[in-house]
Amino acid sequence: MDLFSMGTKEREKYSVEVKCSLLWESALGIAAITNHSLVETLDLSKQNRESIKKSLSKDMTEQLEYAQTHNTWKTLLQILHQEDFKNLSSFIAYVRKLSPEELKSIAIPYLGKDKNIQRNGLVQGSKEALSELQNFTKANPFLPSYLEFISKTNTEELKNHLIEVMSGWYKAVVEPEKEKLQSILSRDKNSKEKMIEKLEPEQFVEWATDGISYPPEPSVFKVILIPHYIYRPWNVQADLEGVKVFYYAVANESISIDSKYVPNKMLVQRYKALGDENRLKILKMIKEKSLSLQELTDELKMGKTTVHHHLKILKAARLVLPNSNKYSINEEALTLLPKELKLFLEN
Repeated sequence: MDLFSMGTKEREKYSVEVKCSLLWESALGIAAITNHSLVETLDLSKQNRESIKKSLSKDMTEQLEYAQTHNTWKTLLQILHQEDFKNLSSFIAYVRKLSPEELKSIAIPYLGKDKNIQRNGLVQGSKEALSELQNFTKANPFLPSYLEFISKTNTEELKNHLIEVMSGWYKAVVEPEKEKLQSILSRDKNSKEKMIEKLEPEQFVEWATDGISYPPEPSVFKVILIPHYIYRPWNVQADLEGVKVFYYAVANESISIDSKYVPNKMLVQRYKALGDENRLKILKMIKEKSLSLQELTDELKMGKTTVHHHLKILKAARLVLPNSNKYSINEEALTLLPKELKLFLEN
């Protein structure tokens, strides 16, 4: 049922932009390879990881260890948001000209409008500001230590590190695969841009990221989507002032040269999930009202294990949303499905 509002205030909305470049791919590659808790889960095979390792010089290996210890991949990403750099040389020139205050101001992530005073204090070396921001970010696995590092680091040493780690990774890992990577990123960007005008911003973000639901929130007026290849299958999120950023995994069909005939994996997964009588029954039941596993089991007169299996498939296809101990239908995903199919068949 549609909701009718008597209020005059319009719902917050945001615009969407898709960007891609080999510099983003470099910075996200450094982020991926130095994230020891996730590196084994990357789509990047062990053989490819070993190949990358062998291509790195001793100095570059040390630079990556430094990046892992201090999470300087975050600084690289923060800098890349300052300009649309044309190439590695323009990035290096930009970093070299930054003053200590400018570098620290860029490196410290946006933490909300009400924390801007503390951010400015941190740039000036305030211990009180550091303590407040560390307490504010204590639930984050790396931000408290990262903020302390940025506040105390020698900025000239940091600049040299950023230039060396970015240059070293680009030359050893990206440049040998430059044409392939550029083709993959460009194909994905182009396919996404064809869909922007056909979907509402929320639907588009969910489609592009394979399921991230991002409803409008106050003071966020733009969403930037940046495709990556090396960090697949993970999506990474970041905040800028007035902007939400999703570094998202390129779609399977963007990787293939014959991508025109390769369907999006979520499209396939969703139609497979719908190709079962019992799962269609479940969807119709939970569209009428949210139901628990036990309630579905009772209604369907099936074993709990079987019903749970069907729900697992529906959840993986993002057609069902768990809500506390009950399940409800994902209306956005169902609305999107025919548009996804039409896009695949017509492009």
